[in-house]
Amino acid sequence: MKYVVVINASPRTNWNTAQLVEAAAKGAQEAGATAEIIHLYKLAPFRGCISCFRCKLPETFGKCVLKDGLTEVLDKIRKADALILGSPNYLGNLSAGFRALYERLVFQSLTYNKERPNCNEHMIPVLLIHTSNCDESFYDKVGYTTLLENYKRMLERHVGPTKIMIYGNTLQVDDYSKYDWTIFDPNEKKARHEEVFPIKLKEAYELGAGFI
Repeated sequence: MKYVVVINASPRTNWNTAQLVEAAAKGAQEAGATAEIIHLYKLAPFRGCISCFRCKLPETFGKCVLKDGLTEVLDKIRKADALILGSPNYLGNLSAGFRALYERLVFQSLTYNKERPNCNEHMIPVLLIHTSNCDESFYDKVGYTTLLENYKRMLERHVGPTKIMIYGNTLQVDDYSKYDWTIFDPNEKKARHEEVFPIKLKEAYELGAGFI
């Protein structure tokens, strides 16, 4: 049976990103896989890469040796048949939790060797789900398209063939009246969420099922 690691890199465990990665996990499960959902922000404390270069030494080649909340996650990804990642956009990039995992996941496979630039012998398909308050029509203008293309290129080089799914102009909160956010129309936000989010959940489900 296929084993899929599913990671929610949002600190919110029941909102847009979490629901989308859970839908993708459900698609994989109903297609016959075992899918394990991991909420990064519920793990023990962890860090990004500390540039110790021990993953470049012969005795620990290709493996991050840091011992923290990400250690077990990286071990699970090494055994997985597919990887589903989801992160919101915070201030023009993916979440800090995602970045920490991404650094540790990718850098351990980068060799700085011309003949063998990637030492990962267990390449697996990846789905990266990106959510943002920014409308999808502005992704090119604000640089999010380029941002995601860069992540796709690096993931494909060091983890495996990668698909990107985006969901923009998200509903951020249930009650906008609590905040002085005058640039938003709460009614428009809610109407879009009710119309578009079910479609996006179905898309995530189908992408998850497509791994199997």
